[in-house]
Amino acid sequence: ETLELTASRATDRFFALATAQSNYETALFNYANADTLYRYAQGRYDIGTITENEMLQLELNKLTEETNCMNARIEKENRMQELRSHLGILEDMELKVSINGNLPDFTVDLEMALLMATTNSPDIQNMIRLKLESESAVERARAETGLKTEMYVRFGLTQTAGTLKEAYKNPPNQQYISLSLAFPILDWGRGKGRIRLARSQRDLMYAQTEQSRTDFDLNVRKLVKQFNLQTQRVQVAVRTNDTALRRHEVARRLYILGKSTILDLNASIGEKDAAKRNYVNALHTYWELYYTLRSLTLYDFETNEELKIKEDTLKDGG
Repeated sequence: ETLELTASRATDRFFALATAQSNYETALFNYANADTLYRYAQGRYDIGTITENEMLQLELNKLTEETNCMNARIEKENRMQELRSHLGILEDMELKVSINGNLPDFTVDLEMALLMATTNSPDIQNMIRLKLESESAVERARAETGLKTEMYVRFGLTQTAGTLKEAYKNPPNQQYISLSLAFPILDWGRGKGRIRLARSQRDLMYAQTEQSRTDFDLNVRKLVKQFNLQTQRVQVAVRTNDTALRRHEVARRLYILGKSTILDLNASIGEKDAAKRNYVNALHTYWELYYTLRSLTLYDFETNEELKIKEDTLKDGG
């Protein structure tokens, strides 16, 4: 479980850098386009084919994309530092991650996921332990209730003498034994009260653990459904990204030819950027669900076998 959680945390940092890297590349692309369009528009403005308002809009687009480049570069460097730190890389080296939409071709069986989660999850074992402890508390309260006899025995040796040395010679000359018995007559209902309290706490613990178990099962079901749908979501995100990119190229050409407006061009830029972000986020969600299910069930649904630590990994200490 620890290895899978570690992989999940590494995945988060990987995609944090992937997102920042993608945003930086997008910002550079947008800035280059904005600069080209601005230079081209200057010529059109000089001959009076576009208005001053449109010219100012293109200049504003260029300045905005320049600012986006600077912000995206800082974000990329920060995320790169976090990934280097997580991987234990001390050198100030450049890291560049690569992502693609090629995903493993399998689905997770719900019943198998529930079975393996119930069998292997430490959360389930903790619920069982809490129930047993509450039952043990009730039995302990019962055992401590009722008639109890307490007996005390004291044994001692005494002697007196003129010197300390003589006081310790032949001490059995004088001996005493004291025996006392204690029988409680009434406990004024304290014993029954302890039993009722223990039972009440046991019932509360049972209710809490049953609710926790229900929530646990619902969480497994939700994760399985989300994972099995996520592959399709990634495929849709890939097509959306490609379509938005083509749509932007068309809008850009139409604007240059004077057959489209600046508003349509800006809309295509926003759609292109959003589609790219959604694609990266869809991939991140897929792998996050992938490792979450593995850590929860300790089962590899791609190979249909339980997860085991290889002996070579143990010998190597990692």
